[in-house]
Amino acid sequence: MKIGKQTHKCSGISTSDAETVTIRGLDLCEDLIGKVSLTELFALMTMGSLPNAGQTAIINAALVSIAEHGLVPSIQAARMTFAAAPEAFQGAVAAGVLGCGSVILGSVETCGKLLVEILDRVEKESADLETVAAESVANIRKLRKPMPGFGHPQHSDGDPRAKRLLALAREHNVDQRHVDLLYTLEKSVPEAFGRALPINVSGAIAAVLLDAGFPVTALKGVPILARTASLIAHVNEEQSRPIGFVLSGNATEGIEYDGPARS
Repeated sequence: MKIGKQTHKCSGISTSDAETVTIRGLDLCEDLIGKVSLTELFALMTMGSLPNAGQTAIINAALVSIAEHGLVPSIQAARMTFAAAPEAFQGAVAAGVLGCGSVILGSVETCGKLLVEILDRVEKESADLETVAAESVANIRKLRKPMPGFGHPQHSDGDPRAKRLLALAREHNVDQRHVDLLYTLEKSVPEAFGRALPINVSGAIAAVLLDAGFPVTALKGVPILARTASLIAHVNEEQSRPIGFVLSGNATEGIEYDGPARS
């Protein structure tokens, strides 16, 4: 049984034959290897063309900013998985990637979609940007949802990674539409949420990448790609400095059983 549309059977990313590999119309060996960075190749495959210097700098900075942040859940999952299955390096990395969801790393995509939706509404309805932004924030609060791209349990006075990314966007003269909207949303947060919430790294990544021309449909891939580099490093360290079972043991000690007593 065939599922889904069967009419479009093409891909525009790459092809190969006995002598060559072609990626987006460029020869892998002649045009890319030794000439472009992994960041540029990632942009080429995702965006369809090689990025300019400003786009490369922004995408690279976004990847660097979100790659590592200590023993977060995705890292713990990877290290404990490797402790239990040391023959499966790829399985441990995959376990960490699978731990990247709407709460951890996924808010980049959520914030990006919000920014795009607001700007689309402003354009289609010829509406006031500040009014639409305030309504969007109020609606998020009404639905009792977290404000994507804002707030951080550790960086409560402002996420230093976000500040650096936003400064870089200005330095490289990247279009500021989405960044300006991010600041507009920040102004609306206190009234809706009862307190200020600073822009976090996820919000900054979403805004600067969209301003750099990165597709909103691929935003989730940026933190996943970045965190994969960190996962590989942690799984590698787990082989010589294992803490996977320590993490597991601490969980056992830290969580109390409150189920029914033995009869």
